[in-house]
Amino acid sequence: MTYCVAMRLNRGLVFMSDTRTNAGVDNFASTRKMFNFNVAGERNITLMTAGNLATTQAMISLLEERTQAVDDRDPSILSQPTMFQVARLVGATLKEVISYSAPGGPASADAFGASIIVGGQIAGGQPTIFLVYPEGNFIEVSEDTPFFQIGETKYGKPILVRAFDPDLTFEDAMKLLLVSFDSTVKSNLSVGLPFDVHLFEDGMYDGSRRTRIEADDPVYRAISTGWGEALKTALDQLPTYEIASDEV
Repeated sequence: MTYCVAMRLNRGLVFMSDTRTNAGVDNFASTRKMFNFNVAGERNITLMTAGNLATTQAMISLLEERTQAVDDRDPSILSQPTMFQVARLVGATLKEVISYSAPGGPASADAFGASIIVGGQIAGGQPTIFLVYPEGNFIEVSEDTPFFQIGETKYGKPILVRAFDPDLTFEDAMKLLLVSFDSTVKSNLSVGLPFDVHLFEDGMYDGSRRTRIEADDPVYRAISTGWGEALKTALDQLPTYEIASDEV
C-alpha cells in the first residue's frame, strides 16, 4: 500500500509520499515512490506512484530511459511542451506497461494496476497537477479539487478537506500534510516512514526544496504527539449530548 498527496497552493506545489511497500507483523520494506525530472531554468516535474510495484518501477524506468539520447528515444518527458502533454505521455506509458504485463486482457490487467500523480511547471505555463488512472486517462487539479491523493487515502483526507487553504505557506502546508500522513500511519500498517517531500515555488525552476523525513525527526514527532493531544482537548471541550431516559 501507499499514501501520496500533491496539492496546489497559490505559492506553488507541494508533494509528499510514504516509502513502505510491504507490511506485516515481521515484514517491512521501503522503496522510493517520488521521482523528479528537471531541466534547470526550464522545467520541474515530479511523479508519485501507487499500485503494483513492478508496474510503477517499469513505467519509471521507461520514462528515465527515454530521457537519454532523446533524439533516438522519443517521446521524452523532457521534450514535452506543456504539462498537459507530460500527463498524456505518463498515461500512455502506464497503459503501455500494463498492457505488456497483462496479455490476458482487462481481467488480468487489474492485478497490474497503478495510479500516478504527476505535477510541475514548464516555462511559459502554470504549475499544475494531474491524477493519471491505470487506463491512461487523467484529470487536473482545479479550484474545487486543489489536491490529489493516491493509495490509502481515507484516513488522511478529513484533515485536508477541513484545513486546506490555497493561501497556506509551505510551512503550514507541511504541517497539514504531516498530520494527514500521521493519521494514516496510525490507522494502517501498510503506510510508513520515511516520507519524501518536494516543495516547488511557482516560477522557481532552480529553487525547489526536497527532503526525507525519518521516524526520529523531532518536528514530526512533536506534530504527531501534539495533534493527538489537541484532538483529546477538543473532544473534551465539545458539548455533551444528553440522552433522556425512557419513561416507564
